Amino acid sequence: MSVSEGEEGGLFRAAPSDNSQDLLDNPTKTVATGSTPEDQASPVVDEASPSSASSFEMLDMESAHAPYQEVQPHWFFCRRADDNTSWLPFSREDSDKLENAFTNISDEGEEDTVVAVEGQRYDVHVKERKRYAVYWEQAPSEVRRCTWFYKGDKDTRFMPYPEDFSKDLEEAYRKSVTSDEWKKKLDFPTGETVILHNPKLIMQYQPIGLQDDWVSSPSEHTRPRTVKRGVDNISVEIPDGEPEKVDHVVFMVHGIGPACDLRFRSIIQCVNDFRSVSLSLLASHYKRAQQEGQVGRVEFLPVNWHSALHGDATGVDEDIQRITLPSISRLRHFTNDTLLDLFFYNSPTYCQTIVDTVASEFNRLHVLFKQRHPEFSGTVSVVGHSLGSLILFDLLTNQRDESQARQGISGEPCHLNCNTLEQTLNRLGLQQYLDVLQNENLDLESLALCRDSDLKDLGIPLGPRKKILNYVRRKWLPEDCRMGAVCQAQGPQLQPEVTSTQDGNECSRLPPQQFHLHRPQSVTSAVDYEYFDVGIGQVSIDYPQLEFHPQTFFAFGSPIGMFLTVRGLKRIDPNYTFPTCKSFYNIYHPYDPVAYRIEPMIVSEVDLEPMLIPHHKGRKRMHLELKDSLTRMSMDLKNNVLGSLRTAWQSFARLPVAALPPGEGGETTTEKTLEETQASAAVTASTKREDKGANFWTKILAWSSAIHRHYFRGGFDEAESSESVEEREHREIKMGMLNGGRRIDYVLQEKPIESFNEYLFAIQSHLCYWESEDTALLLLKEIYDNLGVAIEQPQQ
Repeated sequence: MSVSEGEEGGLFRAAPSDNSQDLLDNPTKTVATGSTPEDQASPVVDEASPSSASSFEMLDMESAHAPYQEVQPHWFFCRRADDNTSWLPFSREDSDKLENAFTNISDEGEEDTVVAVEGQRYDVHVKERKRYAVYWEQAPSEVRRCTWFYKGDKDTRFMPYPEDFSKDLEEAYRKSVTSDEWKKKLDFPTGETVILHNPKLIMQYQPIGLQDDWVSSPSEHTRPRTVKRGVDNISVEIPDGEPEKVDHVVFMVHGIGPACDLRFRSIIQCVNDFRSVSLSLLASHYKRAQQEGQVGRVEFLPVNWHSALHGDATGVDEDIQRITLPSISRLRHFTNDTLLDLFFYNSPTYCQTIVDTVASEFNRLHVLFKQRHPEFSGTVSVVGHSLGSLILFDLLTNQRDESQARQGISGEPCHLNCNTLEQTLNRLGLQQYLDVLQNENLDLESLALCRDSDLKDLGIPLGPRKKILNYVRRKWLPEDCRMGAVCQAQGPQLQPEVTSTQDGNECSRLPPQQFHLHRPQSVTSAVDYEYFDVGIGQVSIDYPQLEFHPQTFFAFGSPIGMFLTVRGLKRIDPNYTFPTCKSFYNIYHPYDPVAYRIEPMIVSEVDLEPMLIPHHKGRKRMHLELKDSLTRMSMDLKNNVLGSLRTAWQSFARLPVAALPPGEGGETTTEKTLEETQASAAVTASTKREDKGANFWTKILAWSSAIHRHYFRGGFDEAESSESVEEREHREIKMGMLNGGRRIDYVLQEKPIESFNEYLFAIQSHLCYWESEDTALLLLKEIYDNLGVAIEQPQQ
């Protein structure tokens, strides 16, 4: 047999035929196994192994001779998590694109070819064999063109060989098939030995020198590895390709900490799961629309602000670490990395960093997505989980619509322009700082855009800085607010809330008619929320503007209601809407300890239950339906018992009234009348009891058939009908304009196991949204309802 080039530039050789025949005659004589093909070269040790025969597959050695056919490659990428390394296949569409690009690369000096894969979220550099993320920061992963695979006894899946190793195996396989000569032994310089018994039985052995010395039973590790040719001969799930058409884009913002679920996965991995869930739901609930080309897919992209806050730019981690106690280090590290994000958001310095990061990521992702999808003409929605929902609420509250933006460009800024900078400083008694401000070419308009740190850099002390900033904010911004209020409050139903500052000036806070503020007298006089630009207790920062108008804002497990209440807000004006976003959904799990409701802050006079999110299979969960049925049964039983007692009491109370006093008619008539009356009453009562008893047992007997009919025949239709009844009950209640007059609070259905102990699943309930089919289906239904595509009944 001719000599071929092996992995690492070495050679492998075909063993003499007598050795191969000897090995087949005595299958217990083999070579030990141990490490992977990538290990360093080790000497080959031949040693008897009594257990190796158990790993051989009993196949027909007289297989028919078949002509050689070239193996079909499939492309894989490597995923490393902690100490685990796994190889995952690309979809067939992406693998075909990579293979076409590979075959078209002929010149070594030619530039590398870049292929967009996985919905254009990754770029693969074909010559470099690397996969790079497009929308987020992630270490590049290795890509491999795979043809041969191996798996040991304890491995759960097949692993691909390196490309050079596979090429040598394929060459030896081709020669064996062409010459119809098998039972060949191939020794590699790295120590591995591969024996080609027949086309369907190929085994790999490894040297004993790579074994662990402490292993007490070497026979356990000397079992050979199974070798397979081609991806069609191994058990691997190749994912379906994603539709190229994108109907909608959703940006998802995480909450506190770097981990988003109980498995401590990042926002990128959780969003990947949510995207996979949405794709499967589109295939099941919009199948016909997909076949007709009406539905493509929804793209979900993560927005990460935690790394920017805790990065080297802020240095906050180093500052916190210097003052952290050394005891219970793990708990303190968890607190510093997660819980402190709540306090950072309430700090003006770090709140500005968080909001700027979220807004800039929104704008960057939107521009980048439009560049990679120039044909995209859909809309954008945003999702916030936990603290991320509060960040989005404050950010969307401080957006300017088109009318406000035009006023800020063409209108007169405010009456401060009528005064000069010198007159303003003279009024404040700070004329000594006029030269400092004029040296920086600052006028009143640019002074209104300055922050405390800007004036501090100019050398202005703290007291004068506060005087200047407070005067500008009370004089400049409120006048701009009144200009916006005149244009927007046209109808008599829109009355902007008017508040007063300390110098007697009145203003309506940005945005107009936003909230009705009902605050008691503050006991902390040092904190005055009226100085804040918005008036609901946010810290005084500059909120950046988004380059797009979100269609819908979805909040997962949101503490928005609690934060608004803590800020002193009692009630949200029913006429208030986000300036640039017209829909808002507050989605939560019933056991989520962080979630709070929004609707009671809008409609406080009516106690409304939240809207129950339907199960993605089109019905209520069985334990909830049984719970409702048992509740109705207990009420019916209670009513029947009370009705029977009431009837018996009334019969007993009527007896003296029915007995006539002795009269002239004699005792015979009176006794006869009394007996007839009693008999009639007894018959009537007995008939009623029989009817009620029969009715009760009829309900009991019909219960099982009703459950069967509900769950196995018409569950989806009945769920829709029950939902429509609930909607009809609340259609006359005005929920305000925050969600266009529709319901805002939506609650998930807990799982049966969660209902046993709600405290045990409390933390998990706050992190369940990323893998929730019910949540994903609610998002898809809202998105495609706006596109005019109706949801389909799932196949039972």
